[in-house]
Amino acid sequence: MGVDGKIVLVTGASQGIGKACALTLAKAGAKVVLAARSQDKLDAVAAECGEGALAVACDATDPASVDALYAAIGEKFGRLDVVFNNAGNNIPGTDFGDIEFGDWRHVIGLNLDGAFLIARGAYRMMRDQSPKGGRIINNGSISAYAPRPGSAPYTASKHAITGLTKTISLDGRKHDIACGQIDIGNALTEMAARMAKGVPQADGEIRVEPLMDVQVVADTVLYMAGLDLSANAQFLTVMATKMPFVGRG
Repeated sequence: MGVDGKIVLVTGASQGIGKACALTLAKAGAKVVLAARSQDKLDAVAAECGEGALAVACDATDPASVDALYAAIGEKFGRLDVVFNNAGNNIPGTDFGDIEFGDWRHVIGLNLDGAFLIARGAYRMMRDQSPKGGRIINNGSISAYAPRPGSAPYTASKHAITGLTKTISLDGRKHDIACGQIDIGNALTEMAARMAKGVPQADGEIRVEPLMDVQVVADTVLYMAGLDLSANAQFLTVMATKMPFVGRG
């Protein structure tokens, strides 16, 4: 079906994967809503997206801020067809015994609590609009399946996203809401640039890992977003071909 004319929300849209996806969706004809914390960065991306894009500064960890985001979408467009639930963060690799609770909460707060709030807001809007229905795409990770050393907060949050995806997918059936998950491995963004310099492996060594063009991720999200609601890409992994995931460790 494609995304031409669809209302699509992208969180974490000011940079990296979110920015690439927002630009690609807009180029394909979607009316894109961009959300992140920095209004200035969002405005710059919205300008690249072209006429019709809506930039809304939003703290995904704050229920009131998320409510205001969906109110703005409702006021401008009256409905929502797709959300790419992408906002996330991480901390430097840390041995499990040395992780501070504040660092744990920093990661879980956005990667899980924020993902829940964004997904819940989208679900409510899609359930209550007419015609009802829509699609929620959660950004999981390779770490939803296999951890890296020293990554307890991030890995735990991404394993939890898988459970969230499955539950939304199940509950959403009666409302024509499809929910899928994209699991991304080593896309070339600022967040993943360290892979090119070498990162710790399970055997204790430091190795450079292959990276893929972030446009590959954007094209994959575009495919998922454009599916007819009668079909769902439940879990889709896209990764650098030679990254150490299959057989990791």
